[in-house]
Amino acid sequence: MLEEKPLFMDDAQNNQFSGPVSVFQESRLPERATPVGYAALIEAYELRAPAPLTLSAIGSRHKIYEENGWRIYTPRYAPATTLEGHLVFALKYEGLDLAVLKRLFKAAPADEFEAIIRAKPTSAYMRRIWFLYEWLLETRLDLEDAKTGNYADIVDTKLQFAVAGKTSKRHRARNNLPGGNGFCPLVRRTDALEKFIDAQLDQHAAAVIGKISASVLARTAAFLLLKDSKSSYAIEGEAPPQNRIQRWGKAIGEAGKHPLDAEEFLRLQRIVIGDDRFVRLGFRDEGGFVGEHDPESRLPLPDHISARHEDLPELIQGMIDFDADYAADLSPVIAAAILAFGFVYTHPFADGNGRLHRYLIHHVLSARGFNPPGMVFPVSAAILKRIDDYRRVLESYSTRVLLLIEWAPTDRMNVRVLNETGDFYRFFDATPHAEFLFECVAQTIETDLPEEAAFLERYDAFKARIEALIEMPASTIDLLFNFLKQNGGKLSKRAREKEFEMLTDDEAQGIEEIYNAVIEV
Repeated sequence: MLEEKPLFMDDAQNNQFSGPVSVFQESRLPERATPVGYAALIEAYELRAPAPLTLSAIGSRHKIYEENGWRIYTPRYAPATTLEGHLVFALKYEGLDLAVLKRLFKAAPADEFEAIIRAKPTSAYMRRIWFLYEWLLETRLDLEDAKTGNYADIVDTKLQFAVAGKTSKRHRARNNLPGGNGFCPLVRRTDALEKFIDAQLDQHAAAVIGKISASVLARTAAFLLLKDSKSSYAIEGEAPPQNRIQRWGKAIGEAGKHPLDAEEFLRLQRIVIGDDRFVRLGFRDEGGFVGEHDPESRLPLPDHISARHEDLPELIQGMIDFDADYAADLSPVIAAAILAFGFVYTHPFADGNGRLHRYLIHHVLSARGFNPPGMVFPVSAAILKRIDDYRRVLESYSTRVLLLIEWAPTDRMNVRVLNETGDFYRFFDATPHAEFLFECVAQTIETDLPEEAAFLERYDAFKARIEALIEMPASTIDLLFNFLKQNGGKLSKRAREKEFEMLTDDEAQGIEEIYNAVIEV
């Protein structure tokens, strides 16, 4: 059993780590337990960074369990109550949290890190800490290059997804981080993500398409493209004219064909906005937020605060580099989630961010060949159906970040961020976002795509049988079909008396029988 300790105690390195507690930063633990790993480091060094979604603590029971955002370990997992002890515990069991690590490296004296690394020069954990310190702070510790020890992966691939990586001779380490220090969100390996990857959804989509005739497939692709464009605007609460929807649909259809750079982002924003008389195009040169204004004072009431405009050049370049240099080594859906949600949290434009965020999903999937040629999965339509889940996923991070942002209102009813926040947008846990996006992609492949193709095949059968019964233009058959669909397979009295007054009773009855025989009502 762990010895009861006072709430704070000094160890040999004069760091303060908590003993057993029931509440940690307003979070109630499942039992009285001792925070360890990132939780202990955040508390001891008063780090201003979003806490990991799951925190760790040492309990008194002899079983490991998770509850209310905590993973409670047994006493045998207790680390030494030192900087080294908690840092090694975090790397070993919790994976990398780059935002917390960067704040820690800034908060603790450099000589403390030099001392623990120098004491164990062959330790893989020490060499990982050494590399991460210099990579995150873009500095150099007073240490000679490593001479011995097997090369250590910076990302533990049993815990988080990584890329092939490049070796660092100085640290005898392999940098397999899925991004540069300008933009590098991470995704944890979860049972849900492993199952999605094993399902090989792209191959399933190819198999579904292989069963669809060429003529039906072409119409299915066109319909799904239009559906995605409409849905992307609908998510934003907009109902633009048809020409803007079609124009944006055309842009989505070309996703993945152009490499991302600053000019490509600007080109896409111009397509999204269309009429720029009341919207300033281009990257923001002031603050930004998502939310409302107080109806009386007109002061901002933010639900999300965007990255500072001063940080945009580095963040945008980081995303461009991720797309060019790292995305290809990851699952296409995971790479799409990292890029798209990183973009929407950054919010680089005054308007159009949401639609561009969803465009980036198509960009990555198409560029990686995840979509069958000429086919766009209606991911926005799937998101629209799951809009509450979508908002919860966005808020899973933005609400935690909002608590750490210091801001003041401007005379333009905007916000001005007062503290450094760039790391909040370049380093975050994109696991919930990847799981959500996989769910949406699976729905489009397993449900939307085959259902739309089957519907068009049934419509073709309906049209052929109507043409065999009575000569009628294609546009009139479309109108007839829509009336039947809206009225549960029956022609309404109004339709019989107006648009289809020329039909005999027998013809009307025959048409209704054809519809109900061919179309599932």
